[in-house]
Amino acid sequence: MAKVIVWNLVTLDGYFEGKEKWDLSFHNDAWGEELDALSKEFGRRAQCLVFGRVTHDGMKAYWTSAEAKEDSEVTRYMNALPKLVASRSVQTSDWNNTRVTADIVGEIAKLRAAPGKDVLVFGSAELIDTLLKEKQVDELMLALVPVRLGAGTPFFKSGNERQKLDLLESRPLKNGTVILRYTTGN
Repeated sequence: MAKVIVWNLVTLDGYFEGKEKWDLSFHNDAWGEELDALSKEFGRRAQCLVFGRVTHDGMKAYWTSAEAKEDSEVTRYMNALPKLVASRSVQTSDWNNTRVTADIVGEIAKLRAAPGKDVLVFGSAELIDTLLKEKQVDELMLALVPVRLGAGTPFFKSGNERQKLDLLESRPLKNGTVILRYTTGN
């Protein structure tokens, strides 16, 4: 069975982006050779990348831009791997190898039931909230960045039921960021 793994960078005070949409400047505090190596590993172990529509739009804009056009391993896999986008407002995407679905929970359930490599969900706090509620996430992998923003978009949505997670790994990086891996028990 394939595993669904959520990956995100989160500040100490729980934000995955700053006050403005796509303010990810705190990522620079976490980035280095260790996260670069992890990013490359993601490309080797993934069968599919999953995004909510808003994250898809931002990722597509970046990974197909001139800035990302350098011939890097991460750029190649971001553009080549199959991508699945959750959306009720758009039906298609012109990003290479991208499929859009209004039934993301059903599509994820099918991927999880079949043998295969990991299914990686990047960004997409709204989508992740839905997948956690529907018990369609196997592992939560967070980079806890040693920054306090004070305001922004929280990664976890309020008002959800309590959910116990079991720690699989905690790995400190040289720059003070800590990679935390949890199993959801699903």
